[in-house]
Amino acid sequence: MKAFWDERYSANEFAYGVEPNVFFEKVINDLKLKGTILLPAEGEGRNAVFAAKKGLDVSCFDMSLQGKQKALKLASLNNVNINYVVGEFSEINFKENSFDVIALIYAHFPLNVKSQYHQKVTKWLKKDGILILEGFSKKQLEINKENNKSFGPKSIEMLYTLEEIENDFKALERIQLFEEIIDLNEGIHHKGKGSVIRFIGKNT
Repeated sequence: MKAFWDERYSANEFAYGVEPNVFFEKVINDLKLKGTILLPAEGEGRNAVFAAKKGLDVSCFDMSLQGKQKALKLASLNNVNINYVVGEFSEINFKENSFDVIALIYAHFPLNVKSQYHQKVTKWLKKDGILILEGFSKKQLEINKENNKSFGPKSIEMLYTLEEIENDFKALERIQLFEEIIDLNEGIHHKGKGSVIRFIGKNT
């Protein structure tokens, strides 16, 4: 997977654009979130840079060195600083209760580690910390077929159901959890109909 992402992020243009994810932006603004934020699987930095511009102290990581280089370039263009580490999720460790906000935006993982990683990030949240998630539901494969598109994971096991999210984050108080079909317009690789699950949880 590292080679796949390095190749995708090696192009001059930003694969998913430079604007933040719409749901992520709305939650940050609506809840007026402040403090420290962690963005796993952050890619080229669009959400990290937005968060930094809103005054949050940003940490992020991804397996792709190319992603980091693009993210730091974007941060420089926007006159903000982000702390970006390159590494596999299994290699990344933070102290428990480290972050006020954690955002998983299209962070999809293999079935054998998905729940483990979700529980891992939950432990990194401070008390009263907020977790934000948006990812493709299992219905995305049908939508891709119907619309002759191909975005999101090709493996159904890497996609989400409401039940999976509810179970993986059962330690958090559910603020929002819903599935809907949206029109995505995020760079060249997220353009068209998307079946997404959106979740906000609070570590009470």
